Amino acid sequence: MAAANAPIAMKEALTLTSLGINPQFVTFTHVTMESDKYICVRETSPQNSVVIIDMQMPMQPLRRPITADSALMNPGSRILALKAQLPGTTQDHLQIFNIELKAKMKSYQMPEQVVFWKWITPKMLGLVTQTSVYHWSLDGDSEPVKMFERTANLTNNQIINYRCDPSEKWLVLIGIAPGSPERPQLVKGNMQLFSVDQQRSQALEAHAASFASFNVPGSEKPSILISFASKTVNAGQIISKLHVIELGAQPGKPGFTKKQADLFFPPDFADDFPVAMQISNKYSLIYVITKLGLLFVYDLETATAVYRNRISADPIFLTSEASSIGGFYAVNRKGQVLLATVNDATIVPFVSGQLNNLELAVNLAKRGNLPGAENLVVQRFQELFSQTKYKEAAELAAESPQGILRTPETVAKFQSVPVQAGQTPPLLQYFGTLLTRGKLNTFESLELSRLVVNQNKKNLLENWLAEDKLECSEELGDLVKTVDNDLALKIYIKARATPKVVAAFAERREFDKILIYSKQVGYTPDYLFLLQTILRSDPQGAVNFALMMSQMEGGCPVDYNTITDLFLQRNMIREATAFLLDVLKPNSPEHAFLQTKVIIAAFYCLRDQSCDISKCCRCYLANGMFSHYDRPRIAQLCEKAGLYMRALQHYSELPDIKRVIVNTHAIEPRFVFGTLSKEWALECMKDLLLVNLRGNLQIIVQAAKEYSEQLGVDSCIKLFEQFKSYEGLYFFLGSYLSSSEDPGIHFKYIEAAAKTGQIKEVERVTRESNFYDPEKTKNFLMEAKLPDARPLINVCDRFGFVPDLTHYLYANNMLRYIEGYVQKVNPGNAPLVVGQLLDDECPEDFIKGLILSVRSLLPVEPLVDECEKRSQDVHVHNALGKIIIDSNNNPEHFLTTNPYYDSRVVGKYCEKRDPTLAVVAYRRGQCDEELINVTNKNSLFKLQARYVVERMDADLWEKVLLPDNEYRRQLIDQVVSTALPESKSPEQVSAAIVLQNSAFSGNFNLQNLLILTAIKADTSRVMDYVNRLDNFDGPAVGEVAVEAQLYEEAFAIFKKFDLNVQAVNVLLDNIRSIERAVEFAFRVEEDAVWSQVAKAQLREGLVSDAIESFIRADDTTHFLDVIRAAEDANVYHDLVKYLLMVRQKVKEPKVDSELIYAFAKIDRLGDIEEFILMPNVANLQNVGDRLYDEALYEAAKIIFAFISNWAKLASTLLKLRQFQGAVDAARKANSAKTWKEVCFACVDAEEFRLAQIAGLNIIVQVDDMEEVSEYYQNRGCFNEIISLMESGLGLDRAHMGIFTELGVLYARYRHEKLMEHIKLFSTRLNIPKLIRACDEQQHWKELTYLYIQYDEFDNAATTIMNHSPEAWDHMQFKDVAVKVANVELYYKAVHFYLQEHPDLINDVLNVLALRIDHTRVVDIMRKAGHLRLVKPYMVAVQSNNVAAVNEALNEIYVEEEDYDRLRESIDMHDNFDQIGLAQKTEKHELLEMRRIAAYIYKKAGRWKQSIALSKKDKLYRDAMETCSQSGDRELSEELLVYFIEQGKKECFASCLFICYDLIRPDVALELAWVNNMIDFAFPYLLQFIREYAGKVDELVKDKLEALSEVKAKEQEEKEMVAQQNMYAQLLPLALPAPPGMGGPYGVPPPMPGMGVPLCRHTACHRWAATDRSLEARHLLRAFTEQRGKLRPQQPTDNNILFAESV
Repeated sequence: MAAANAPIAMKEALTLTSLGINPQFVTFTHVTMESDKYICVRETSPQNSVVIIDMQMPMQPLRRPITADSALMNPGSRILALKAQLPGTTQDHLQIFNIELKAKMKSYQMPEQVVFWKWITPKMLGLVTQTSVYHWSLDGDSEPVKMFERTANLTNNQIINYRCDPSEKWLVLIGIAPGSPERPQLVKGNMQLFSVDQQRSQALEAHAASFASFNVPGSEKPSILISFASKTVNAGQIISKLHVIELGAQPGKPGFTKKQADLFFPPDFADDFPVAMQISNKYSLIYVITKLGLLFVYDLETATAVYRNRISADPIFLTSEASSIGGFYAVNRKGQVLLATVNDATIVPFVSGQLNNLELAVNLAKRGNLPGAENLVVQRFQELFSQTKYKEAAELAAESPQGILRTPETVAKFQSVPVQAGQTPPLLQYFGTLLTRGKLNTFESLELSRLVVNQNKKNLLENWLAEDKLECSEELGDLVKTVDNDLALKIYIKARATPKVVAAFAERREFDKILIYSKQVGYTPDYLFLLQTILRSDPQGAVNFALMMSQMEGGCPVDYNTITDLFLQRNMIREATAFLLDVLKPNSPEHAFLQTKVIIAAFYCLRDQSCDISKCCRCYLANGMFSHYDRPRIAQLCEKAGLYMRALQHYSELPDIKRVIVNTHAIEPRFVFGTLSKEWALECMKDLLLVNLRGNLQIIVQAAKEYSEQLGVDSCIKLFEQFKSYEGLYFFLGSYLSSSEDPGIHFKYIEAAAKTGQIKEVERVTRESNFYDPEKTKNFLMEAKLPDARPLINVCDRFGFVPDLTHYLYANNMLRYIEGYVQKVNPGNAPLVVGQLLDDECPEDFIKGLILSVRSLLPVEPLVDECEKRSQDVHVHNALGKIIIDSNNNPEHFLTTNPYYDSRVVGKYCEKRDPTLAVVAYRRGQCDEELINVTNKNSLFKLQARYVVERMDADLWEKVLLPDNEYRRQLIDQVVSTALPESKSPEQVSAAIVLQNSAFSGNFNLQNLLILTAIKADTSRVMDYVNRLDNFDGPAVGEVAVEAQLYEEAFAIFKKFDLNVQAVNVLLDNIRSIERAVEFAFRVEEDAVWSQVAKAQLREGLVSDAIESFIRADDTTHFLDVIRAAEDANVYHDLVKYLLMVRQKVKEPKVDSELIYAFAKIDRLGDIEEFILMPNVANLQNVGDRLYDEALYEAAKIIFAFISNWAKLASTLLKLRQFQGAVDAARKANSAKTWKEVCFACVDAEEFRLAQIAGLNIIVQVDDMEEVSEYYQNRGCFNEIISLMESGLGLDRAHMGIFTELGVLYARYRHEKLMEHIKLFSTRLNIPKLIRACDEQQHWKELTYLYIQYDEFDNAATTIMNHSPEAWDHMQFKDVAVKVANVELYYKAVHFYLQEHPDLINDVLNVLALRIDHTRVVDIMRKAGHLRLVKPYMVAVQSNNVAAVNEALNEIYVEEEDYDRLRESIDMHDNFDQIGLAQKTEKHELLEMRRIAAYIYKKAGRWKQSIALSKKDKLYRDAMETCSQSGDRELSEELLVYFIEQGKKECFASCLFICYDLIRPDVALELAWVNNMIDFAFPYLLQFIREYAGKVDELVKDKLEALSEVKAKEQEEKEMVAQQNMYAQLLPLALPAPPGMGGPYGVPPPMPGMGVPLCRHTACHRWAATDRSLEARHLLRAFTEQRGKLRPQQPTDNNILFAESV
């Protein structure tokens, strides 16, 4: 391709070597070019320097002596960046200098070596190290900032480029590496793409890449594109690709479609690869430059290849964008700096011509304002339209006869033509031409107005209407109405579109004009349709119109209910409500249904609390202005809307009231109780307490106080007692206590106060009240065991229960209250207290202290009487003995004779007063230990010896003879010397001798040895020794006895030594007698013993006995085992007792939890409620779950209600079939899982109303909605699930799934409502899902509609054709057919219409005319034998000049003998088999058909055949015209001869004129003269002479004018020469003469036509050469002949004149 015609122009901008650059420095590492402004070259010899070349002044390079490893010039200013490696390190030192200011701007020492760097923006340097990439800003003192880590694919790569996009949000790093082993010659390219926003990298294979901005149609912001080129080896094949991809696509906006194209490398360049890529923003072209100098040019938008050529014979290693001119610079190894630019004059013709890509050519022309695209948009209509000559085509259409071309098809063709850059849209050209010709028809007016409206130029419409250029129609009015209602109204009036005029008046709220206009035109408006029309644009106007109709004479023409439904169908709730509120003011009974409807509508306005309608409606309800509405239904709506108070006012059934009244979080139900009967009010109170005892207690108390007279105090008390709510009872009775004298009320108040911990109030009432039952109160207070005994003291003191009080206080160890009572409350009752204390065996010290504390206040006589009543009481005698001892009134006698005193107490009292009296007292009571101690202490060994001998007790002997007894010796001496000699009892002496025959007979070890020997030698004597000996090791001996299986002896040993635990273990483990163990435990009454017995009983399965034993042992350590055993044995009554004991000592969650469980098992629900109200550590959640799992639902309900676990409470209530309560609990839980459980249970129980309440809370969750729907359907509840979904449509959170699922349900069970649902909510449906449902249920009409809404027109068309009986609608099918993508469906539609609707086939074919292959359609119809059926269609599309269509129509015309249409078809459409048609018609019986055959031969250039046919049919004029058009002289002259031969003189004369230009005059005259037809030829001769005479006159005139011009120019030249000669005379002699003024070159030759006259012959030849007409040739021939006659003569004036005259 010649360089001048190439689309890309290349030139050499400069050569680096010409600037003194050594070729060895023309390398990638030495040369940098950051922009089209500067080139920087680093030289290292003969000295280190940097050369800066300004591309504006390339011949003036700036060379500076600088040592650096790399140098970069800033792309925008004279700023130089230098990089040098620090010696001995891997660190680089970076510096930035301002060359103009000669100052250093910044410097930084990089800790890593920078392997590549580049100015990515004028303010930012990109630094690439071995591992990372940094950005170093030019501004401020900032240091390099790390951007990202290099990916692994760039390891060991040479970095050749680094770039960022214009927004600096995307970065790309490119490197190259050695090729793969399978092709090492091909360098491998790697790329790392990094997103700054996402902080993520992507590794790709690419050699070159670049960013660009591109405006995608429909997107507000430009898209960021990346283009990269790669050349890789895959399976031995080289793949070269160019990719264009959008980065960071904008959500919801049109995106750029990914493009890719192949890079075609010639075979000689197989190992070549891209080294650089530049993108021209000016032209949106991608330049890919390879190492070996190949240039690839691609279109950015389409990735279409534009151009490829080699631009350099030497390798290219560096490029830079030339942004201002849309090209680029490239530097090769030779040092050439090449500039590539777009050739503006040739690129568009190149693309359109050689590439044959008209669309790309036009786009290029638009982008760069390039020439060459003008001829691309010029074609013809029919013949003109196909050549895009739209103006000519429009003119032809405008002037067509009877407007046959002014059809919708013509407009459609103009509409289908794409608009070319710089050209007026063809459609506007068409309409402009029509407007200049006259008035547009209806369709044209509509289409033109649509264009104008879309461009918002309604002023044009106004002008055209004023000029009557548009045909007014209803459709035109509808279109204009979108921009101007007034103008639309004028159009409606002109078009007499009466309904639309009426609707327009209504929209303008000019309702009075409707009646006037209707009367003028005699029209009765369709008020319903009119109202519907107004609704679409002006809802408030519709309300006003409806009100006007309601006030019309004769009543409203439209039913109120119909009007309301019309509003509601469009979700215009506010408007419907406003209308009804106005018309329902009379409050008539017949409007009950409407009253209900308006209130229902008002609830939908409740979401907007500022809504005046909602406020008004609520005001009507409050004031009772509506009284005939459906109260239960309104109550339900109030309940759903959360207006519980209103709901209570409207409900009339107890279950409904109970369900609503529990919503205490939103209402104050206590005001409702006054309106209910006593029974209903109490039932509601019970439900409130049952749902939330603690939360609702205050409400119930207040209601009970307020309505106590109505409800009855006793009923209220029973209510609180039923729920064991002593707190409520306390607050309730507190308000009646002061005014009541009922003992029962007073007692219950005391009881409630005590159980709620109000001790002070109990004390006050017991002290002040005179009406309670003292005995009952006393008993209750004693059972209550209050920590404060003052209330009991008050009761007992006031009512004479002092002994009972004293006994209670002493038994409960409340001694300080006894003292307080005697000392402070009533000292006079001290004798009674003392007497009771004596009865209770109170210690004497306390009694004595108590008596002494009262002193003078104590009445003596009552005290003596009390003591006498208790004469045998030990305490009394103790006291008496102490008194005698103190008075020394013969104490020995008293101590020895009185049998009632306590020896220890009295003896102890005597020790300090008289030890001998103490010995007497101890001896009397055999108080061995006390006696030994007192005698040892006072050295009374003689008395001690006598006592020991008298006692004859082995234990006593053992004790006193212990070796460690320091008084042992003295005792022995006194026994030997005094006691034994004095003893007169043989038994005493014998015992002393047997056990005391030596001082060592009581030795511990000897006694042990004695018993152990007996165990081994004589077991029969062991028991005797055990009983007789005391000083042995009891535990050890006992264990030996156990081992020797002497269990009874071991038991006796352990028992003797008070080792009761070991003793009972022998009974349990060895003797295995639980009965004896129990008996033994009862005898010893030790906790440890009982504990051992309990464990044994537990092991034996005697759980109840074990629990009783544990209780006696007060043992809580084994509560886990006890709980487990009790549960296994199902003895929960006993377990409760045990756990109550355990929890007094142990605060364990397990204990409290098991106690609640045990209560539940024995059905003590009241105890559970009371227990959980008290402080406890039970894990109530776990307990509740356990109770629920074991079907103890009543107990579980109490627990879950207390802990507010509404979800579990709802589940529990469901098990109890308390569905209303379950719904209320679920509402508080507000959990999808809970709602589902409640809903499903209600469905199973057929409680569908409650199920719907629950379901509405589920279906708002997309994930759960389908499960609910399936549950309903599986149980056959089809109507109920549909009702649920319908109710869900009005929810605030209604989502697409609800609308879709309802559609699916309609499809399955109520198909009659499906289409309406789809049309109303098409935008809120999941159409694919509903499509599947309709397909399954075979609802073809609805399926078609859904396909259309989802833009799946192919499926819609297929469905219509496959199921035409239900789905087919002609207008709908036409709309769908033009939008299908599968071309085959067009032809399927043709077959479909041919089979089922042949009468409409032309209509559908006309719609598809622009999309179908007309040839194929004709073939289809031809094969079907119904070609004539589609004749209108073929006529309409014949303008496309399709051969098959033309031939089919011509064939039909021939068969129909319609020669006019056939000739018209032949004239306008030439694409058919002309010869075949001519051969077919030349033998036709009709003359006109044969004439057409001649005409066809003429058009085909078969002149002889055409003339022969015309002569045969004597159509002489046709023959003459054929000759004239053929331009063949011989045919013309032959025709003249034919006419002469036939004697057709008139035809001869006519032929002379028709074939005037072809017939030679001499031939014509000769034939006329020979055949005596001069008269017939004379007109021709006159015409010939006149024409040629005129031409000669013109030639002479032109010649004379030319001669005058020549003379004038000669005169001008003479004058010019004169002036030059004058100038030459003024010049110095040393200067040369100006050009053309003599000199060595002589006089220049004159210019052609300047001074050299042309001869007449030459002039004549020139004229003849320029005029190719016959006249010119004849003149030239005549002139030549004449010149031949004069040749021997010299030219004379006469000759010249002759020539001029000729």
